[in-house]
Amino acid sequence: MTRPPALTLTVIVPAHNEERGLPATLDSLRCQSIPPEQIIVVDDGSTDRTSEVAASYGVTVLRPPRNLGSKAKAQNHALPHCTTDLVLAVDADTVLAPDYIERVMPVFDDPDVHVAAGNVQTRFTRTPWERGRSTEYLFGFHWHRPIQHLANSPMVCSGCCSVFRRTTLADFGGFPERTIVEDMDYTWSQQSAGHRAVYVSDATAWAADPETLTYLRKQVWRWMAGFMQNVRLHLPRLLTRKPMLATWIIVALLEILMAPLWWATPLILTLTLQRSVAPTLAWWLGGELLLTVPTLLYAARRRHLPVAKVLLNLPFVYLNKTVNLYYAWKALIVELILVPLHLSQGLLIYEKGR
Repeated sequence: MTRPPALTLTVIVPAHNEERGLPATLDSLRCQSIPPEQIIVVDDGSTDRTSEVAASYGVTVLRPPRNLGSKAKAQNHALPHCTTDLVLAVDADTVLAPDYIERVMPVFDDPDVHVAAGNVQTRFTRTPWERGRSTEYLFGFHWHRPIQHLANSPMVCSGCCSVFRRTTLADFGGFPERTIVEDMDYTWSQQSAGHRAVYVSDATAWAADPETLTYLRKQVWRWMAGFMQNVRLHLPRLLTRKPMLATWIIVALLEILMAPLWWATPLILTLTLQRSVAPTLAWWLGGELLLTVPTLLYAARRRHLPVAKVLLNLPFVYLNKTVNLYYAWKALIVELILVPLHLSQGLLIYEKGR
């Protein structure tokens, strides 16, 4: 059997005021076991030394005449400069494992695969919010994502480290700018068109996540609003063209709707069954741990992480879940109710999450 010719790859790194985080990202790109043909940094209206830092690495630096206003627009600014088979989009605060490209590229030997991304973990666990996010990532990328992959219907190829077929991306019009989260929009669009999106569990990237509540709120609001925008845009078509993906989306919506009831369960049982608070709360916590801890233990072993550290981070996830739930409900009301009724424009302005 003749192996297809080796694919070529260009990296696009959109950056806005990233002089501190950019060096680690570029170092990880220069250390790849399969180096990219080209690295393009888009300095999107930075007021710091982002351009100078990028230029010192010998990469191509593009600087639009003004700030373009979103990651998708910055990436699209670079797309006409790409001539390779594949495009890897990497956030300017994300670090890739040295074999990231090597592990992702083989999935594109399948001509039906048009977008792929690896496993994302947190770079830092210094603050409560980062520690909570580390638990979210460990659980999501070792429970939800593998199941979705086995069903050939991943919910999203993470925008901080996704690889795309360049011609398909260009024919689509580039990275989608119609929603506030381009990665989910493109992942759903490609699957709706009959193409495959793939999760590559052995390819690892480490993302820098919000270290303060202020930035976490901005990021989660953007993510949740973007999810609901994509529900509004894609769900009707996915129900007929990609029913399994539509199923995951509906399950996610049901989880958002039912979460307040689950969180209030101890109080409800205490009031309705006239039981003491302690046993009821213990039952509820036991259920939570049973649903969560086995996956975290597996993830710790899979990623060679200290089990004690992983479990000590678990309580902090409830801080993040509180923020997630608030903005999920806000996004549901704004994007799925107020926008269709022309009572709101929804979230239109892209704000960085850190």
